[in-house]
Amino acid sequence: MRVPLRDIAHARAGDKGDASNVSLIVYDQKDYEVVKREVTAERVKTWFGDLVRGEVQRFEIPQLGAFNFVMHGALGGGVTRTLALDPHGKTRSSLLLELDIELPDSGEKRGLGTLL
Repeated sequence: MRVPLRDIAHARAGDKGDASNVSLIVYDQKDYEVVKREVTAERVKTWFGDLVRGEVQRFEIPQLGAFNFVMHGALGGGVTRTLALDPHGKTRSSLLLELDIELPDSGEKRGLGTLL
């Protein structure tokens, strides 16, 4: 079953110089391994296309059910040098949540809606 990443995780974004950071945090720890398999550094770089001109690094934080992606060369030189509409890269977290991933079909509902 293919679903957008937003169905099983939320995200935060930040920046430092010309690097943009996006952290993914799964709602349920059982989905951590799915994200680990599906959302690789290479796939994130491909997903963002020309927005990321440098390397993408993935850092795993299993105790929190989280991943941090550092995208180098992603902010047009940094906030004081870029003409980009979003010089801080804050929209990158929302954009990453649109990535489709493959979930094992367990028949159960997933995502934030099941927590409410």
